[in-house]
Amino acid sequence: SFAQDDEDIQVMKAGAMLRKVKSRSWKKQRHFRLQDDGQTIWYKSRWAGTGHSTFSVGDIEAVREGHQSEVLQSIAEEFPADLCFTLVFRGRRGNLDLVAESASDAQAWIRGIRKLVQNTESMDAKERLDQWIWDWFQKADKNKDGRMNFKEVRSLLKMMNVDMNEEYALRLFTRADKSESGCLEIEEFVQFYKMLTQREDVWNVFQNYSRDGQMLTLAELEEFLRQEQQKGEESQDHAHELIVRFEPSETAKKQGAMSIDGFQIYLVSSEGDIFDPQRLELHQDMSQPLSHYFICSSHNTYLMEDQLRGQSSQEAYIRALKRGCRCVEVDCWDGPNGEPVVYHGHTFTSKILFRDVITTLGEYAFKVSEFPVVLSLENHCSVEQQRVMAQLMDTILGDTLLRAPLNGLVPQVLPSPLDLKGKILLKAKKIGGLEESDTLNDEVTDEVTDEVSDEDEPKNMSCPLQKSKLSRELSDLVVYCKSVHFYGFEYSCQHSKCYEMSSFSESKARKLAKEKGMEFVQHNSRHLSRVYPSGMRTDSSNYNPQELWNVGCQMVALNVQTAGLEMDLNDGLFHQNGCCGYVLKPDFMRNDSSFDPERPEEREGYKPLRLSIQVISGQQLPKLNQKEGSIVDPLVRVEIYGVSKDQAKQETSYIHNNGFNPLWNETLNFIIHVPELALVRFVVEDYDKASRNDFVGQFTVPFTCIQPGYRHIHLLSKDGTALPLSSLFVNIKISELTTETE
Repeated sequence: SFAQDDEDIQVMKAGAMLRKVKSRSWKKQRHFRLQDDGQTIWYKSRWAGTGHSTFSVGDIEAVREGHQSEVLQSIAEEFPADLCFTLVFRGRRGNLDLVAESASDAQAWIRGIRKLVQNTESMDAKERLDQWIWDWFQKADKNKDGRMNFKEVRSLLKMMNVDMNEEYALRLFTRADKSESGCLEIEEFVQFYKMLTQREDVWNVFQNYSRDGQMLTLAELEEFLRQEQQKGEESQDHAHELIVRFEPSETAKKQGAMSIDGFQIYLVSSEGDIFDPQRLELHQDMSQPLSHYFICSSHNTYLMEDQLRGQSSQEAYIRALKRGCRCVEVDCWDGPNGEPVVYHGHTFTSKILFRDVITTLGEYAFKVSEFPVVLSLENHCSVEQQRVMAQLMDTILGDTLLRAPLNGLVPQVLPSPLDLKGKILLKAKKIGGLEESDTLNDEVTDEVTDEVSDEDEPKNMSCPLQKSKLSRELSDLVVYCKSVHFYGFEYSCQHSKCYEMSSFSESKARKLAKEKGMEFVQHNSRHLSRVYPSGMRTDSSNYNPQELWNVGCQMVALNVQTAGLEMDLNDGLFHQNGCCGYVLKPDFMRNDSSFDPERPEEREGYKPLRLSIQVISGQQLPKLNQKEGSIVDPLVRVEIYGVSKDQAKQETSYIHNNGFNPLWNETLNFIIHVPELALVRFVVEDYDKASRNDFVGQFTVPFTCIQPGYRHIHLLSKDGTALPLSSLFVNIKISELTTETE
């Protein structure tokens, strides 16, 4: 790893007083320093006796300089920008806002942390493993003499979620203790750990194909790729490429062969991953109409927590955009001093300025994806403040805001994500259509008796809808996403323009999906539909998006801030195609008009598949509670989400007390009727006979992105962040369903 004697790193190791800021009134001195492992930052207050906190550099996603967060902007008068910086963490952990005592201190910490983060990101798998072992060693070496006796090693294994037979552990310990001192030093401990983690399951697969049990020749590796990994024609080239990429031994490389080490490295690499690396990249046709894509969408984007009391925050927009959301929502109300504000109306959520939200949007919209962002406006403002909104968008967003149809033409079909690269599209009500360039007066009552805001569905349909006033300036900024009331599929088929779109509450959309699935699919091949969670979900819980993707709804808006199954499915679907936020719908949802998700077997070209998953083993599953002596009893459940015929779950039995290397060797079988829409979710739980099982980790993959064969599944936490080194080892077979075998 790079020089630990780097000046900035030395400054960090020496430690500094930094002010931790939580709000205008809460700003407290803390002593921060980088620990000797070069990976952990430790801090404590002067007064809090022995209490201290730590976090790992690996948890930091970015460092922002200056007043780059709402909290630091609020104290800008008091502390100049060159003293301030913000640490942004992965997942849903809050930012840390800090103020240094001098500009040079601030610079040293900013530069130092950036170097450490970059270094962590560029570590390869081997270095990361060594770093991980080193971190644990530091934790367990209580008296800090750099050595560990057998008793210390045993308690360390417990901390690492390894429950080992005492005798076996002692045998390995003695073998690793080369110096025969009764203690292991760090290098000896690394050896001990590696002996411990030699993978029996991988060794067995290796033995099946290696005639001499020592090496896989090029021909043997090729045979493995053809037979097991279903690589077909490309097996030969692929075998050669894998040896070049993954074989650590030069001797084996020269012979064009692969050792067990190389084989194991290959199987845990991205090439051995369940998610096909080619599907991870941007590979889909991006030149089709917008309505032909599923679009990653966020609901009440301004909220960090729940809908009644939560914090409204620009930070929430940054997080949603960073996760690849391409449709964000802004709820606008009249604010003081003629400035519109954003918050969840009629509740106690805090308020933020519309101008700040638009500034954030302008800054972060295209950092992760260059494809268009739809700004869904829930407009509750007076005409005066609507004018202010239009002016703010105009000045802040400049050319990125789409203001007129492309090439000045009235469209017959929607433009494509490719045509609209780098553009922000406003979705809101509009006076008239794109056809008339009307020269009416500035303030017009929208004659389509309708709500200005989609989500204020009148509670009682018989009450007269009040006519809402729209400002001409705001209306003119709406081009391809004009919000209209939905009057039924027949009506929209005859009357609706391609740029007109409707929003549906989850219950309304679900009802339509169940009763008129085929018509909904057809409607969604031409028009955009947005679905939002029911107003009853005040806790910001989510609904299952799959039912609505099944009928082709593009913008199925979720509370991105809420972790759980629904966001796992969303992350799984949008993980493909370069995480760009757009996924092309299957061809039968774009043109063939006879697809009904309730009756998949009636579709032309219907080909069900058999999916067989042998769950072999697990590796280093995280320990859930830190209670002395508690170790997980893991089981694996495979869940299929897709058309209703495909919804299914099966699980393995649980393994008693082994989170380190549980072996299941159980096979689960499924039949998939519409593979193009199916998502496969792998969940690991800690079995508990007395209460609900605890969640350990999960990974969700679109069926079409699965690589068959022996694969590793790298598990994610509840938050969707990586759980380092935690994985499942599986063997997946996909075959056509022949009637004879049924």
